Amino acid sequence: MRRMDELHLEHPFAGSRMLRDLLRLAGQQVGRKHVRTLMKKMGIEAIYRRPNLSKRHDAHLIYPYLLRDLVINRPNQCWATDITYIPMRRGFVYLIAVIDWYSRKVLSWRLSNTLTTDFCLEAVSEAIARFGKPEIFNTDQGSQFTSSEFTDLLKHNGIKISMDGKGCWRDNVFVERLWKSVKYEEVYLKAYDTVAAARDSLGNYLTFYNTRRPHQSLDGKTPDTFYFENLPPMNIAG
Repeated sequence: MRRMDELHLEHPFAGSRMLRDLLRLAGQQVGRKHVRTLMKKMGIEAIYRRPNLSKRHDAHLIYPYLLRDLVINRPNQCWATDITYIPMRRGFVYLIAVIDWYSRKVLSWRLSNTLTTDFCLEAVSEAIARFGKPEIFNTDQGSQFTSSEFTDLLKHNGIKISMDGKGCWRDNVFVERLWKSVKYEEVYLKAYDTVAAARDSLGNYLTFYNTRRPHQSLDGKTPDTFYFENLPPMNIAG
């Protein structure tokens, strides 16, 4: 599953047949049926850039995508979130992160061993408590994000809800770039023995990501620096 996760990042178009063949070329003998079972367990689908971890619920209301052609030019104008699969030495967990689109700053994050809505609500609630409210909040169409609990949290805070088109990973591209950095610079270099170890190590990495890792797209600055330098004076004073 860990190697499949790596292959999926490298080749998002690969389905079960291609993943089976790629694994076999690397000396891992596995059948297509087993690969398909593991893909379902991990939430991976071909063509999707990211694991499709949050499945759409047919009875939930879907909101329009609000970011097309919108110029994002200030912190807290738009936040986004997503969920990704994190392999451990034995087993796996799921990571959710809330980021500010303008600065790429990770505002909050949570780990969970189940794909429930509660850890998503905790992450968003913490981000709002620490950094205020964004004008727009963007997610995919997963059931965690279309649930009434999640959308009510945003609506009660006066936040506009935006959702990606189904399967359109480019609509949430900055979170996808975060996942690639997290996977290649942290997760794939480690083998977490426990959830606590994963939480500590990921926490250290995300602190580094925010405070010390320069970004070319931010003129070589860190997300923290770019976020706080561009906040309106009233926000900084608060």
